[in-house]
Amino acid sequence: MASQRGQVRKAVRVSAMGPSCQGHRYRARVRQLLPEPISIDPAEAHVAAHRPPPTGRPWVLLNMVVSADGATAVDGVSGELGGPEDKVVFSALRAVADVILVAAGTARAEGYGPPRTSARRQAERVERGQAPFPRLALVTRTLDLDPAAAMFTEAPEPPLVYTVPDAPADRRSALGDRAELVTPTAADGDDGGRGDRRRGPGDVDLAAVLADLGRRGARTVLVEGGPALNGQLVAGDLVDELDVTLAPALVGGESARVAHGPALAVPTGLVLAHLWEADGVLFARYVRDR
Repeated sequence: MASQRGQVRKAVRVSAMGPSCQGHRYRARVRQLLPEPISIDPAEAHVAAHRPPPTGRPWVLLNMVVSADGATAVDGVSGELGGPEDKVVFSALRAVADVILVAAGTARAEGYGPPRTSARRQAERVERGQAPFPRLALVTRTLDLDPAAAMFTEAPEPPLVYTVPDAPADRRSALGDRAELVTPTAADGDDGGRGDRRRGPGDVDLAAVLADLGRRGARTVLVEGGPALNGQLVAGDLVDELDVTLAPALVGGESARVAHGPALAVPTGLVLAHLWEADGVLFARYVRDR
C-alpha cells in the first residue's frame, strides 16, 4: 500500500486558495489533515485518486454522511446532516463517477433529480474520456417509482433501473419509455461462493448489476445508499472504497448504520487514504487493504 499512499499524497498537493481553484465556488476551505497537513482542492484530488477497476466489474465506492453518534439520517433523510462543506466533497465524488447507484427507496426519500454537472465539469469529464454526466442507476424489486419524477423526465440519459424477473408488469410498462429496465441474472456476475451472503430471496443480484455496468464501460460506480443496499454490497465483498463525512452533531434515535445487513465472519480491512476537514466537518476516505 505504500505506493498507493504515495499516489494519494502526490494527488492532493494542491492549494485550495491557488489559481487552480478559482471558479469552483467553494463555500468552505478544505484542508487535509492526513497523510500530511496541506490545503487541497477536493475535485482535483478525487480525479487524481487511484481507482483501478477489479476484474469483471467497476471500482465501487460508497459515500455516506453520518452524525458524530453514527446516525445516517434525520427524520428519514440524510440532507439534514450534510451542509455546504459536505456538498463540496459530494460534488467532487460525483464528478469522477461514471454511474451513480442508489436504492429506489433512498431516491424517493431524498427526492432525487438527475445528476447536475457544471459546464466546466462536463468539459473535464469529456476530456478524460467520460460521458458529460454520470448516469443514474436504481435498484428496486417492486419498481415503485414515479415515471413523472425529475430523475426520469429531466435526465440527460434515461436512468438504468435494475429489478427482478417478477417485478409488476404494469410498473414495467409505466417506466418503459422513461428508463432502461434491466433484469440481471446470476450468470452475469461471479458468485464467488457467497451468494447466500450477498442477497436474500427476491433481491436484485448486485454482482450481476456491477458486471453489467462494467460491460457498459463504467470504471467507477458511486453508491449513495441506502444502508440496506450498502449492506448487501459489503456482504458480497463488492466494496473497494468508503468515503464518510462525519458531521459534528448528535442525533440519537434509531437511524440505520452506514451499512445494514448480514454480519461478516471476518471484518474487511481498510486503509485510511486521506482525512480532510472543513469547518469542523471531517471527510475520511478508506480503501480496501488488498
